[in-house]
Amino acid sequence: MKLLSIWIAVLSCSATLVAQDVAVRAELVHTVSGAPIRDGVVIVRGGKIAAVGAAASTAIPSGVRVLDAKVVTPGLVDAHSVVGLAGYLNQPQDQDQLDPSAPIQPELRAIDAYNARERLIVWLREHGVTTVHTGHAPAALISGQTMVVKTRGETVDEAVLVPFAMIAATLGSDSRASGDKSPGTAGKQAAMLREALIGAREYQRKLAQAGDDASKRPDRDLRKEALLALLERRVPLMVTAQRHQDIASALRLAKEFDLRLVLDGAAEAYEMIEPIKASGFPVILHPPLARFAGELENASRATPKQLLDAGVLFAFQSGYEEYVPKTRVVLFEAAVAAAHGLGPQAALRAVTLDAARVLGLEARLGSLEVGKDGDLALYDGDPFEYTSHCIGTVIDGVVVSETVR
Repeated sequence: MKLLSIWIAVLSCSATLVAQDVAVRAELVHTVSGAPIRDGVVIVRGGKIAAVGAAASTAIPSGVRVLDAKVVTPGLVDAHSVVGLAGYLNQPQDQDQLDPSAPIQPELRAIDAYNARERLIVWLREHGVTTVHTGHAPAALISGQTMVVKTRGETVDEAVLVPFAMIAATLGSDSRASGDKSPGTAGKQAAMLREALIGAREYQRKLAQAGDDASKRPDRDLRKEALLALLERRVPLMVTAQRHQDIASALRLAKEFDLRLVLDGAAEAYEMIEPIKASGFPVILHPPLARFAGELENASRATPKQLLDAGVLFAFQSGYEEYVPKTRVVLFEAAVAAAHGLGPQAALRAVTLDAARVLGLEARLGSLEVGKDGDLALYDGDPFEYTSHCIGTVIDGVVVSETVR
């Protein structure tokens, strides 16, 4: 009964919280876009950052709610998740991240499946995660669409930032079918993707020929309409590819169809540094704490530093968990990378500003700069220290959590 009461309170909290002017005083302010500020202040007004600076030279206006912390960072950005589609119960009724009925389903919209009141979203929010790129899971050749949300709001309409962010595809054993079903081989995977894109291109041609003449327009095809977003470069194709040969196939496909590409997972990216760098495409790297087995058997925790040294834009993700607790926390993933050569500054950037850059939202998110969204994470110590806790989270000027995690 006590647990039920707590859960009801969690569900209702977002309804009672309203935007207000907030000031955060901290012994250390990580702006990410610039040097850290000792004894600093961040002021949020009207949901946007209004001032960032040293406490001695940054006056806090009267009437502003003041929060105190040892360290404040930008709100964390999870570059790839399935949270909100995959729920914490791990039961059929809250697992909407994958429809196994067909291998190619780009028409499946994340916005139609997202549960803004999912308990895992509360969990992430309480750890300082303020923005999540989420959607259909990497377990089908094309599993569906993704979206970007803030981790607040009782409905998807309140949470959504980008309703259609990417189309999620997977190359490798995770999307291969068993028995006599397709795709059963790497060659068949590439052929099926190529065939789908060629079909969408033909659909595009017919639409152009018909012009304004409705009688000549082809029948609506939701699948091809979704793929048109790739061909017209309105959204990128996010390809989960762990092994070097699948990474090469993704790069080849993007070049052939002039697609925007985001490489996801990329466990063997260290084998493909030069081609990835030459492509200019970003990487959403697998969680460093993931089990290094199966497709990830050759993964390395040194890869983030190698990508950094090569100048490849990358970010961390919580990824897709098939087992309880169903989601990771990107802060912990970044901490492991920091300890394996990446260093704390680059690790923090990979879950803030660089993650925002991968998602094309760096003008709004990822750093503490005047005019950006008022998204902050507050800590009682170094965020990457095991003994530190997230003690508060602010999203768009709303204090959405003061739970100590």
